[in-house]
Amino acid sequence: MRRDVFQAIADPNRRAILNLLAKQRLTLNGVAGNFRISRPAVSRHIKILAECGLVVVRQQGRERYCEVKPDKLNEVSDWVEQYRQIWEQRFDRLDEVLIEMKKEK
Repeated sequence: MRRDVFQAIADPNRRAILNLLAKQRLTLNGVAGNFRISRPAVSRHIKILAECGLVVVRQQGRERYCEVKPDKLNEVSDWVEQYRQIWEQRFDRLDEVLIEMKKEK
């Protein structure tokens, strides 16, 4: 099943994994050591992040290292941006109404 970036960031554990990996590259065990969930659960979360293109897992010797690939988050940023513009327009209109109300007083 092909997942998208929105599914990946919907889960708080996956967001926490992304935050952790944004700071440093870690092994699977290194990631799992930062969470109170089981190592298999962390592996499933990392698998989903990898399917979405947010994390790359590379074999190096006997270890598997996880690295974040934040470029894929641009999809979320672009989607949010359209709503930011709408809200800014609404706030601008609200400012205008408030200024008019002050003038009337």
